[in-house]
Amino acid sequence: MGKIFKTIGIIGKYRDNEVIETLHHLVACLQNFKRHIIVETETAQPLKKLKLPIASKNIIGKKCDLLVVVGGDGSLLKGARAALDFNTPVVGINRGTFGFLTDIKPADIDKKINAILEGKYREEKRFMLDATITQDNQVKKLPPALNEVVISAIDTAQMINFEIFVDNVFVYSQLSDGVIAATPTGSTAYALSAGGPILHPKLDAVVLIPKFPHTLSSRPIVLDANQTIKLILSLNLRTDVSITCDGKTVATLKSGDTITIKKTRKNVKLIHPLDYNYYETLRNKLGWGRKLAKNK
Repeated sequence: MGKIFKTIGIIGKYRDNEVIETLHHLVACLQNFKRHIIVETETAQPLKKLKLPIASKNIIGKKCDLLVVVGGDGSLLKGARAALDFNTPVVGINRGTFGFLTDIKPADIDKKINAILEGKYREEKRFMLDATITQDNQVKKLPPALNEVVISAIDTAQMINFEIFVDNVFVYSQLSDGVIAATPTGSTAYALSAGGPILHPKLDAVVLIPKFPHTLSSRPIVLDANQTIKLILSLNLRTDVSITCDGKTVATLKSGDTITIKKTRKNVKLIHPLDYNYYETLRNKLGWGRKLAKNK
């Protein structure tokens, strides 16, 4: 039996009509169970008539003891950042395309959210990535990433040259369109599209994946998540370089910049229904074979 959640925070894609419909359903469900509800400021816009308490994305994690995200995996990534510093658990209701992270279907809200509110759930910890940029002797900290940190050439006609170190040990130099550093959570996102391996969420590992490398021998490499990854850009780049955290461009890089990537000290707590099955999720989302062999 898990913790009984009393105050529920809600984040959702407030411009999506299907999400708005699900938000109303969720609120009714929570009110039926007499839970205190707090809605993220933007999410509250289509719910104004309900006159619910609101909080900004920066503090909603502090004010609630469970954060429910309605939308796709992108919405849950935002929820994870809102929850990380406050150790607030996050559960997702899928109104997106894939839903690797948002695993409750809208039709199952009453049954599965009710069970979670009563403490019947599975909790899973996922780590995130912290990235910093050293530029002109100044260090800039970037938002934490649950899926991946990506360094890319802005001009698609140009490649970039960089060197990678792990725990200050030189690994390789590379000429490519960039590189992806992905967590096990992110291994089924952009990293998968780039040819990376699927990492089980329980692995304490990070995968580095070259983006369209100049040499065929360049391959993904899986590292211990507790190691520090350092990437140094060449001094004679022919194009500007962008860095994105979970798909959002957060900075533009230039020649000689250093990017440092580390595992976050805190983990995100994901809440799943008791019947959650990671391999079933992979089968459903990736179209794997479903036939179960029978003993003869």
